[in-house]
Amino acid sequence: MRCEIVAIGTELLLGQITDTNSSWIGEQLALAGIDSYFQVKVGDNLERMIDCIQHALARSDAVITCGGLGPTQDDITREALARIMGVGVERDAAIATRIRHMFESRGREMSANNLLQADVPIGATPMAQMPGTAPGLVCPLGDKVIYAVPGVPSEMREMMQGTILPDLKRRAGVNSVIRSRVLRTWGHSESGLAEILAERLRELDRSKRATLAFQASGIEGIKVRITAKADSDTAVMLIIDEEEQQVRELLSTYIFGTDEQTMESVVLECLRLKGLSIAVAETVTGGLISTRLSATKNAREVFRGSVIVNDPETQERVLGVAGAIPSLELTAALAQAVRREFGADVGIASTGIDTSMPSADLRPGTVFLALSLGDECVTERIRLPGDPERVREYSVISLLNFLRRRLNLETLPDRSPS
Repeated sequence: MRCEIVAIGTELLLGQITDTNSSWIGEQLALAGIDSYFQVKVGDNLERMIDCIQHALARSDAVITCGGLGPTQDDITREALARIMGVGVERDAAIATRIRHMFESRGREMSANNLLQADVPIGATPMAQMPGTAPGLVCPLGDKVIYAVPGVPSEMREMMQGTILPDLKRRAGVNSVIRSRVLRTWGHSESGLAEILAERLRELDRSKRATLAFQASGIEGIKVRITAKADSDTAVMLIIDEEEQQVRELLSTYIFGTDEQTMESVVLECLRLKGLSIAVAETVTGGLISTRLSATKNAREVFRGSVIVNDPETQERVLGVAGAIPSLELTAALAQAVRREFGADVGIASTGIDTSMPSADLRPGTVFLALSLGDECVTERIRLPGDPERVREYSVISLLNFLRRRLNLETLPDRSPS
């Protein structure tokens, strides 16, 4: 069973919207054991849409179109599908009633053109899932099928999981289970990780037991994806668990989390379990660390606060630390000062030079990290690549990773409730 994805919308071609839907759909198809060899985009032009979808049908057994099911003039996916099927459209009274009810329940007046979303190509079946006003459609064409879903990600995902994936697996006769787990790493390059895992990759290539793949994710680090296939959930998860253990033994502390965990969520959870609080002094990062920490679940249990200083006078007035040139000593003093200021158990700080702050003494991308914990303050100097924005973003995760590794290495005072 081969399934192709057609993303619809001129805004996708113009780069006004990033097409995250196709990548998510592609991932779900792979996990369901459905082959997908092509993903294409087409603008809101009827003839080009018809040509694109027909071309997809010629080389695939199923097509998923995403977008163009709204109520405006450029939402013409329904018309394109009707033309491809060689039929007209008819208004579905039940869908029309649901659309009216949605507007009434929100206390909003419905525009007449919203009822266009109730028009269904004759022979097509609306999907049972309808979280918004746009119904998804299942359009049979002989032994092939087109699935049409709206471009709103949450609506599309509900229809994929509720209708499309089960139907595709039924059509394909897929009985096996495919699952993946992502190990998230920081501190090594993609090529470096591949070199460490080279022998494991060769062994998996021979055994076909599972696969390992790498995905560079910018400031989120390098992801190592473990994928396995078996006859049941229990069997496949056993393979993944065992393979994760193998990879962890090889990559060790480069791994900071799994799946949807972030560096900040891992750090805050580690602090929470130890009953420790944290405060942050930021210069080069300009508040980015504070934003990421405060947006994390249960942050208020651990994160005491932060001070963002952009000039030496403010720095000295607020934290009592004098000094203008970034250095290990200045950064250590800031970490200790912010810890005292907020009465926190841990204080962290970063200072540095990006390309917008030239210095005769330091090269752009030079960043200093400091961590005040217990009776000591540890520091580190690093060099980061890129423009000012990248230096700031990499500084954030580098400082949090510095803290994470120190938390793992140190025997921390356990202040959690007994």
